[in-house]
Amino acid sequence: MTLATSACTPSCHRVKPQLSVTARLRLHMAAWRQRRQLSRLDDRALEDIGVTRAQADAEARGGFWKAPDHWSF
Repeated sequence: MTLATSACTPSCHRVKPQLSVTARLRLHMAAWRQRRQLSRLDDRALEDIGVTRAQADAEARGGFWKAPDHWSF
């Protein structure tokens, strides 16, 4: 099993995508939806993806505006 992180790989530091306002809004809404879904997972599902309840709760509390810079469409 692998552990996914939101850390940016070295290759994404070279060129940051320039997103339009609409694209950035979609990005933030996607982060909000994903965090909301993460908060609704039960302990068994969290165990399947290798995330503790504390980690899931901490991520779910993150604001929608805190999407990683390397996310793009």
